[in-house]
Amino acid sequence: MEIRDAGPNHIEGIAAIYNDAVKHTTAIWNDSTVDYTNRAAWLSGRQQAGYPVLVALDGRGAVIGYASFSDWRAFDGYRHTVEHSVYVRSDQRGKGIGEALMQKLIGRAQSIGKHVMIAGIDANNAGSIRLHAKLGFEQVGHLKEVGQKFGAWLDLAFMQLKLDDRPSPDVVATR
Repeated sequence: MEIRDAGPNHIEGIAAIYNDAVKHTTAIWNDSTVDYTNRAAWLSGRQQAGYPVLVALDGRGAVIGYASFSDWRAFDGYRHTVEHSVYVRSDQRGKGIGEALMQKLIGRAQSIGKHVMIAGIDANNAGSIRLHAKLGFEQVGHLKEVGQKFGAWLDLAFMQLKLDDRPSPDVVATR
């Protein structure tokens, strides 16, 4: 497996993983699938903001997972906090791909001076919650019935990882 920055040649693989999650899981609380143009704009937007989109590739170069982060909220006061997402192709889950992507993604957030990484996870997604806990995330919130999918109300668990120990935002982050 290779992990690298995503490029245009990875968009179809990213869209396929995203669409599978939309259709078959509660990992993404959207009802509509996306097309190549949508994911190309998404990739471009992340890159223009200076944020990574990482892909995990198998030995043949096929996308088997991806991860990214972006601003957690749009207000200036949140500029040191990002929210991430990580998705693994359904036939590749449980093989350490999500963990490897997350480790690289955490490093990238630290390298650009981010202080906190947030995860918003379906509270019933025990696998994702376990993965995040293994990586040092702690559960900091639980919002009941704030979403819905497949005819059911969904709870949202918030987890966070503190990326550095600087005492104030004015101190430059070091790794």
